[in-house]
Amino acid sequence: MQRGDDGSDVGRKGGFLQRAYGLDGGEGTRALYSDWAAAYEAEVRANGYATPSRCAAALSAHAADRTAPLLDIGCGTGLSGEAFVGAGFTTVDGTDFTEAMLAHARTKPGVYRRLIPSDLACPVPAAPGDYANMAAVGVIGPSHAPATMIETAVGLLPSGGCFVFSLNDHALEDGSYRQSVDGLVANGVAQVVFDAYGDHLPGIDLKAAVIVLRRA
Repeated sequence: MQRGDDGSDVGRKGGFLQRAYGLDGGEGTRALYSDWAAAYEAEVRANGYATPSRCAAALSAHAADRTAPLLDIGCGTGLSGEAFVGAGFTTVDGTDFTEAMLAHARTKPGVYRRLIPSDLACPVPAAPGDYANMAAVGVIGPSHAPATMIETAVGLLPSGGCFVFSLNDHALEDGSYRQSVDGLVANGVAQVVFDAYGDHLPGIDLKAAVIVLRRA
């Protein structure tokens, strides 16, 4: 059994990870992630967290310019940012509403240009055109962020910009997330350029779709 920096057990069926999918969002989510920050990376790695590398590879294949600014929404401790930098992205900003998570992300040199605190009232702190591309890795779902975040992120992109995000099994069971994607496509706002279902957290038998939307 592995232990996190705070001494908590972080084995393949870690307690924080199981609790994360029983949240109802809001302050309860912030509190859990604040408590989890020290042990987060050890626990998700112990459970085979595959989504950061999957999202980074998908965005790398479809983004027009990997030097253009990329916003990593809900970046947490920076695992997603590390994956994007590893895939060749050179200008990555991160945002998260949990200061304890951002504190860990700040310890990673060469990953983020800026780290931006966010809040529930403004989960995507950006103006239209600030970022050529955006990402939300393991962020959008019933316990974390509503389907409207998909529309918000795409609406802030310039024409040709891409938004990569994941929808785990819990989000896929809630039809509102796919409906949001379908609505953007039907209205000519964006097109799906990548959509693949695969591993998310194999240690707890959880999979996810990784989707890339390109703004029309």
